[in-house]
Amino acid sequence: MRNGVSSTTSEDVGKLILRVALALLILLHGVAKITGGVGNIAGMLEKNGLPGALAYLVFVGEVIAPILLLIGAWTRLAALIVAGNMVVAIGLVHMAELFTLGKQGGWALELQGMFLFSAIALIFLGAGRYSLGGANGRLN
Repeated sequence: MRNGVSSTTSEDVGKLILRVALALLILLHGVAKITGGVGNIAGMLEKNGLPGALAYLVFVGEVIAPILLLIGAWTRLAALIVAGNMVVAIGLVHMAELFTLGKQGGWALELQGMFLFSAIALIFLGAGRYSLGGANGRLN
């Protein structure tokens, strides 16, 4: 509710579109980790002095959290997990590209940035009416 007024249908549809798009696109990365394993991530973590076993947390950030976003349950927490996952991914894999432009002139990390900032938006917006939790439900 904004200023005592319930959200409009178009706002709730916008939240649904944002949730579903982010969830599906991140979930595809999770499916790749399920089928291909997390060995590469474990190696990157170990190279940076962290335990390789932390790589299994990618399943939380790229499978469980996106499923929660998709159905609209615990959306703010799920979005926070996705945002954290993206910060770690940028830190481990993409730091060299952080301040560079791609061949077409856009930010080299525009995809990662879109995932990160979409997740941050959902932290603030919540799931909306078209979700398992409902507009003001206890799961939202």
